[in-house]
Amino acid sequence: MLIGRSAGELGVYGFRHRRPGDVGTSYVVTSRSIAEGWVWDDLGSRLGLRSLVIGVPPSYPARRVRGWFVSCFLTPGVDGAFAWPPDLKREILKASGGDYVFDVKYRVEDKESVKKSLWRLAETQFKVVKYLLSSKPWDFAMYMHIGTDRVHHAFWKYWDPEHPRYPGEGNPYENVLPEYYSLVDKHIGQLLEYLPGDIDVIIVSDHGAKAMKGAFAINQWLEEEGYLRLKEEPKRPGADLEASMIDWDRTVAWAWGGYYSRVYINLKGREPRGIVGREEYWSVVEQLKRDIERIRGPDGERWENKAYHPTELYPEVRGDAPDLMVTSTT
Repeated sequence: MLIGRSAGELGVYGFRHRRPGDVGTSYVVTSRSIAEGWVWDDLGSRLGLRSLVIGVPPSYPARRVRGWFVSCFLTPGVDGAFAWPPDLKREILKASGGDYVFDVKYRVEDKESVKKSLWRLAETQFKVVKYLLSSKPWDFAMYMHIGTDRVHHAFWKYWDPEHPRYPGEGNPYENVLPEYYSLVDKHIGQLLEYLPGDIDVIIVSDHGAKAMKGAFAINQWLEEEGYLRLKEEPKRPGADLEASMIDWDRTVAWAWGGYYSRVYINLKGREPRGIVGREEYWSVVEQLKRDIERIRGPDGERWENKAYHPTELYPEVRGDAPDLMVTSTT
């Protein structure tokens, strides 16, 4: 959206990536993962305009811009290089009350602490956004609020009666989602008061949300189909694999989860103990695609599974791309 290039051209296929040969380890993208070419780079270099950018990932460490920059939820804390120019950091901490919040821990059982953390995140971030909008001479401004994502993860099941783990009407957190949206709406309304009358305002959502009603253990399926051979079974179904668990001399493919399933061929010359020759690569990819698209649900129902080689999706494929990207619209 902000660069005008596909994931393949950028070489960025998600927040986490694995390098060839790695199984149990991964690296997280940073601001250095994507070269210049963001909209604010062009505005500054071509038009001499100043930008105010707050919280847009991946932006840690803070990027050098013509203007002002505050990094995103990937920032480890206020001790890091989260602001550009560097002396902006002092202003941000003062405007936020001394402790700017980048993200919250939402995958925990203590929901009361998650709720308090979300309200604190909104309070500190919107204070800073209002301060910067009103104190800096900007031409383009963009703010990404991570709280609405986190509140979905932590509280969706308490609000949605169709969620399989819905605790029932009257539960103590059933109104957290609408209350948080009301809070964000209030702050956005206040932000509009800081803007000149001739400013165009665009509100964008990068994804939706719904109840998670199940999961598919792709490596378990690969093992059942004979693509993956293990020397040691995971402690529980669906658990992450470690390299030592895999019998690499008999493994054709293995997978790694995320927002979609990434399947990797155990390719000679790329993987440390690859067994699939280059001449076999495309036939293995095509066979895997056919097998994945034939997968049915637990009651034999049809699933709309799609498996793509990155070259089918992107004009260029750079970086550490998977061999297959698998999704389902079920």
